[in-house]
Amino acid sequence: MDIRDIEEGRRRWQERYDSSRRRDADFTTLSGVEVEPVYGPPAADPRFERIGWPGEYPFTRGLYATGYRGRTWTIRQFAGFGNARQTNERYKMILGAGGGGLSVAFDMPTLMGRDSDDPRSLGEVGHCGVAIDSATDMDVLFDGIPLGDTTTSMTISGPAVPIFCMYLVAAERQGADVHGLDGTLQTDIFKEYIAQKEWLFAPEPHLRLIGDLMEFCAAEIPAYKPLSVSGYHIREAGSTAAQELAFTLADGFGYVELGLSRGLDVNAFAPGLSFFFDSHVDFFEEIAKFRAARRIWARWLRDVYGATSEKAQWLRFHTQTAGVSLTAQQPDNNVVRTAVEALAAVLGGTNSLHTNALDEVLALPSEKAAEIALRTQQVIMEETGVVNVVDPLGGSWYVEALTDRLEEEAERIFARIKDMSPDGSMTGGILRGIEDGWFMAEIADAAFTYQQQLEKGEKKIVGVNRHTQSIEEPLEILRVGHEVEREQNRLLAERRAARDQAAVEAALRRMIEVARTEDNLIPAMLDAVRAEATLGEICGVLREEWGDYSEPARF
Repeated sequence: MDIRDIEEGRRRWQERYDSSRRRDADFTTLSGVEVEPVYGPPAADPRFERIGWPGEYPFTRGLYATGYRGRTWTIRQFAGFGNARQTNERYKMILGAGGGGLSVAFDMPTLMGRDSDDPRSLGEVGHCGVAIDSATDMDVLFDGIPLGDTTTSMTISGPAVPIFCMYLVAAERQGADVHGLDGTLQTDIFKEYIAQKEWLFAPEPHLRLIGDLMEFCAAEIPAYKPLSVSGYHIREAGSTAAQELAFTLADGFGYVELGLSRGLDVNAFAPGLSFFFDSHVDFFEEIAKFRAARRIWARWLRDVYGATSEKAQWLRFHTQTAGVSLTAQQPDNNVVRTAVEALAAVLGGTNSLHTNALDEVLALPSEKAAEIALRTQQVIMEETGVVNVVDPLGGSWYVEALTDRLEEEAERIFARIKDMSPDGSMTGGILRGIEDGWFMAEIADAAFTYQQQLEKGEKKIVGVNRHTQSIEEPLEILRVGHEVEREQNRLLAERRAARDQAAVEAALRRMIEVARTEDNLIPAMLDAVRAEATLGEICGVLREEWGDYSEPARF
């Protein structure tokens, strides 16, 4: 790219910057030195066409001309434990301490579409997140928190659609304008088959529900993002950075194909797709991964799927620091790891961020540990100066080379996935890869290689295979007692006894009638939720209709 093209690009960027809203803040260094909002090459640079300016295609340097000068990332701490009342108290603490949005963690029975009194829920209620059995639990979860004014993310995939319906009913009961709700639902079922293994049905019924949700949100709740395509769980299962990048974006392409197959306009539904990435401890590799993700997504949406609007080409993403990087040995070191990973996410341009607590490797976060995790983000935001310049590492020879390399590796993986497809689509390749166990095998091989390197000492973890002596004292951790399960089951029994059972049964029958047609299932499911049908009852009748799914045994 010659100097005239670069100067023209800077002029375009300046126009966007001048016309954009900016925060009223001090954008100087700690020593009082004025810094420019963005930096570019002083002379002709052949690489710059792939790097570009912030706020324009290919969005390598970010979606907005102003970067964090316009608005900082949303501090969105992931939280949930015990019952809805206990989690509501934690949410109020997070919001009161400066959190900008909520992110709901559900317990295992909820994640699997089971009620708390299901025999298979025994001993699990409230232990890895909050227990939600019905819309009344959702009322309690958000009591005193106006859903019309609070962006809420919910990390759940298998029973995502009935949980979404409960969230919608809770908003209705608050008197909120549901058409204006803003939030994110994970819903990403592909990653369940690939990595996390929390599904309810075979892929096809899940995709039908996701398609119904995409249609419903596009028509009724345009600001709400019905899909957060998750790479986090793929990375936590042991993948490399390139595999996380490629598998996640391939899943995203599959959902684009699903929307197109429903006759939806890509420019209308693609802005409702968001992403969820892991930020691991290799600082520069993670920054390069985030930059490559934006560039790849923009190019594929424009050139392969025909998106013409900028918003449809944008890859917006939430980041969580790496749970697998936390160690039970010397857990105070986890504060440092989390800070480094959070800084990588910020320098990579994340739109929202969760920082893990130091004790999460042992249990759900204590209130003190949760506050330290929150303050970690606030120190980065308020003290370090990294918000002053858009993509400050842009143009670094090392970062740009890593960005290019990760993009090239991702493209090779995309080609491999499409080669598996019987019809040449990305969706077909994903489904075949799931059926054949290809994704799982690729991740297992990567995890095995890394474990071998750890055991040989080629990769080092402080406190684990290096610098193992310590003077630290044992942590006091949060424990969820059995009384939580007993109380949840008591409330569930009372609610079942107080509801109109005939209305529940009629709503469930109607839902199954719609499930046997091609009509959108969301309105009928909403009616069942309004009648106080439980999560287990809704998922149970769908299991009876669609059957369970078991992963084939492989050796």
